[in-house]
Order: sequence, then structure tokens, then C-alpha cells
Amino acid sequence: MRARILPAVLGACALLLATGCGTGSASGDSGTSFVAGDGSIVLLGPADRVPAPILTGTTLAGEDLSSEEFAGDVVVVNVWASWCAPCRSEAPSLERLSREFAEQGVAFIGLNTRDSDTSARSFVERFGIGYPNVIDRDGVLQLGFRDSLPPRAIPSTLVIDRSGKVAARVLGAVSESSLRGVIEAVAGEQAG
Repeated sequence: MRARILPAVLGACALLLATGCGTGSASGDSGTSFVAGDGSIVLLGPADRVPAPILTGTTLAGEDLSSEEFAGDVVVVNVWASWCAPCRSEAPSLERLSREFAEQGVAFIGLNTRDSDTSARSFVERFGIGYPNVIDRDGVLQLGFRDSLPPRAIPSTLVIDRSGKVAARVLGAVSESSLRGVIEAVAGEQAG
């Protein structure tokens, strides 16, 4: 019996690794399923954007945070988890970009999902992440994006324009140069 279980377990592990950090199915369009991201970027024109949800919660530092604090700024929201390898690979780039754009009216917020507080804090400390990270253990805050460009992968990155509307989404790990280009494009627009 042991000889039959090992191949089944190895096969299940291989399948899990092949899906990356995402979970769920791509079928249906309820905005609640997750798939492995491919790094694809969707950038909407201003006329096609819908308001982003107001994100409120407790940060990993134990402070209350509301995205309303960043009204008038471009806001980059990154959905991540400490156990996600692509999240670890993009973390240094996100931190660099948050510092690069800090004086240009661009704020970053992390949404930590499906993690323990201890693992999430260790991740933030390891990568020296200085921007606020809100605990979204069950994905409730992510569901607020279901009517716009829902984050259907871990990691996902959303860019909210100065008018508070969802302007762009990246499913999967984002390269520093790609995200810089999206931020520059959205930050260069006039609020309205």
C-alpha cells in the first residue's frame, strides 16, 4: 500500500507546484476564485474605470488604516502571502518603487492574505518593507474589487488613480520596470 501512496503524493505535490501561488479555478466569473498569475497587465482608460473599495483594517504594526488617508494619491495595492515564492521575488522591487515614488503622491499598501501574523511580520522584516500592510487573512478586502479588476492571483497588484478608481491590475509577480511604467502612466494623468 505504501508503494501506491508515494506516487500519488508526489503527483499531488507536482500539481500544486505547477499552479504557483494561486488557488482555485479560472471557471466562473464571480470575482472570488484565484488562479496562478502570469504577470499579465490590464490598464483601463479613465472612462472605463470604476471606484475602488475603501480598504480599512489593522496593519501588521497593529495600527488602524484606511485607504481614505491617501485620497488624491495614486495607490498601489499588492496582495501577497509569505509562503508565496513570486511574492518573495517581487518584494524588493515593490519596496524600492515605494521609496522612489513616495514624494510624488504615490502610496503603497500591502494586503496580506492567508497567513499567520508571525509569518507575515517576518516577511515584512526580511524584505525591509516600509509601507503599511493590512491583514486580510480571509480575503474580505480583496472581494471589494470584484466589480472592477479583482485580484485573482497571489500575488496581484492593483493601481488606483488619483480619483480613487481602479486603473490597472497585474496578475502574478510584476517586474520593477513594468510596474514603474504603469505607475508613471497613471500618476501622469490629471485627477478627474
